[in-house]
Amino acid sequence: MTLTNLRPVAATMLVAGLAVFGATSPVVAAETIKMVAIDGYPARSMWVREFSEFFIPRVNEELAKSGAYEITWQEAYGGQIVKPRGVLEGIKLGLGDIGIVTTIFHNSVLPSQGISAVTPFISSDARVVAKAVDEIAKEFPVMAAELAKENQVYLATGVVLDTYQLFSKEPIDSIDDLQGKKVAGAGYNLRYLEGIDGAAGVRGGLPNFYNMLQTGVVDAAMLWPEAAGTFKIAEVAPFMLKADIGAVNSKTVTVNADVWAKLPDEVKNVLQQVAVEYRDHVAGIAMDRAGESLDAYKSGGGTVVDLSDEARTAWANSMPNIAKDWAENLDQAGAPGTAMLKAYVAKLVAAGEVPVRDWSAELVN
Repeated sequence: MTLTNLRPVAATMLVAGLAVFGATSPVVAAETIKMVAIDGYPARSMWVREFSEFFIPRVNEELAKSGAYEITWQEAYGGQIVKPRGVLEGIKLGLGDIGIVTTIFHNSVLPSQGISAVTPFISSDARVVAKAVDEIAKEFPVMAAELAKENQVYLATGVVLDTYQLFSKEPIDSIDDLQGKKVAGAGYNLRYLEGIDGAAGVRGGLPNFYNMLQTGVVDAAMLWPEAAGTFKIAEVAPFMLKADIGAVNSKTVTVNADVWAKLPDEVKNVLQQVAVEYRDHVAGIAMDRAGESLDAYKSGGGTVVDLSDEARTAWANSMPNIAKDWAENLDQAGAPGTAMLKAYVAKLVAAGEVPVRDWSAELVN
């Protein structure tokens, strides 16, 4: 056999050898990153459930496309690591790596996050409000800066309620019926009562509202129908005043800044992308379930009373201009509060919302 005749045989053997080598060579494993996700609210809370069932799977799905990284998740909700008011501090201290901060509990350190809470009676569309707030966060760095002081990175805001309503033990047909009543709220929404003689706001949290109503600590509470159904509020507050006070951004997804600094860029990009998807997802759920939540409240023994447009206007006009107060306080602290407020209201109007009261029209500059 000639040397020439041997070449094809040698080539075949070489290819076969390479094939065997390739088949037996180990595949490079994905780098594993451990992350602890926290929220003080129980897993049955809509936004917590969707974080577990939507956000985390979507992150895993996106990372699997390249296969370079994978996250091993530890989920700790409902007080396993922190209480509802403790998420901000917990992420700051590294007790959790990523979590959902209920921003309305932290008006003093996260004042800019109150922008939708201080502008009631404009929009009851969670999708519109969530998008507008997130755009404000990108246009005005103060929101991210406030969280940076708490050792956290802002990913996206969240609006988990279609609109605040008033749930009470006795029927309430007008704001006059609120005189002398104690009403539970979580933060800025307590200021909605300031123009009503004798009405007193009592600070509380969603997991406590049932007991506060049941024991007579309060006569009513401001929350939204989906939460009323989840926490069985109809059992202790069988009357709902449908006032459509407005949607509020009350949740923000954040990451511990020290953890963030060590994450690969690919992982950072995926977390940011999916946080926006989660924002729109939970806002959509809030709106999709608004009607069925009302029906569920009625099925649970609740009665719904519609507040007239005239009465809604009277309520809005009875309030001090809490938006102006908010903006001026930020201005005095060196943040562009007035500019933020004007830009935010303009975004809502551009989206088709019609303010019952235009809070920005009363600004001086």
